[in-house]
Amino acid sequence: MESALQSNFAAKKKAMPCHNQHLNNANPSQPEHAATGSTKQVRFANSSPTISASSDPREEDKRSETDIISTVQQIGPQLKLLPLNDQIRELQTIIRDKATTRGDFVFCADRLIRLVVEEGLNQLPYTECTVTTPTGHKYDGVKFEKGNCGVSIMRSGEAMEQGLRDCCRSIRIGKILIQSDEETQKAKVFYAKFPPDIYRRKVLLMYPILSTGNTVIEAVKVLIEHGVQPKHIILLSLFSTPHGAKSIVQEFPDITILTTEVHPVAPTHFGQKYFGTD
Repeated sequence: MESALQSNFAAKKKAMPCHNQHLNNANPSQPEHAATGSTKQVRFANSSPTISASSDPREEDKRSETDIISTVQQIGPQLKLLPLNDQIRELQTIIRDKATTRGDFVFCADRLIRLVVEEGLNQLPYTECTVTTPTGHKYDGVKFEKGNCGVSIMRSGEAMEQGLRDCCRSIRIGKILIQSDEETQKAKVFYAKFPPDIYRRKVLLMYPILSTGNTVIEAVKVLIEHGVQPKHIILLSLFSTPHGAKSIVQEFPDITILTTEVHPVAPTHFGQKYFGTD
């Protein structure tokens, strides 16, 4: 009986490849259906009147998945997605649900932020080291290199600061305030304060929602003016549109973007809901 259960579990595990494996490692030379077979993405009801009532929803889902994955592959390896599982998918669903209370929204947003921050830290360089355990044994491990900092794009980016501090208690965090000019509607920098030696540091740039990408582009320009190289910037976000991610990568090919989802519909209400100003 035990061996049968183990065999069944192994079969299920093989049938559930990780989300990131398809998005970041799929071979472009393979047929599209081979790279998208079991990838899970959040679905949106198609309300277009041009779709026939007899259309198969499963076929619409497959086309949607293919379009999204194709877009991610076109953007390139600079865009990294967290491996999608049911826990992340539920958090995404609760955050997007207009019926979610603010308390539940903040709770789920903080959980998703923590997951993104942890993976962002995993992108930082480290060195190998050996320590001695309490029992006197040697243990070969790793330690992260010093010289990192966070930068939040105000105001919604400030929602991610506590998640970073929970992981790195003494990390220094700078801030950038960027707003749209009333006359030109272009993103304009109003305030920027960084650690004085930021040009020596790896920067975790925090901005939860990438919609057009214009705000992040302006923020990166300010960091470059302060001596930060784009290859030393890791952008941490929760949700991104294909256009937003593509615009940023086209402007700064060496930057790294980390997010949980790429979808044409971004939850732009995030900042208002999180801070209770909606």
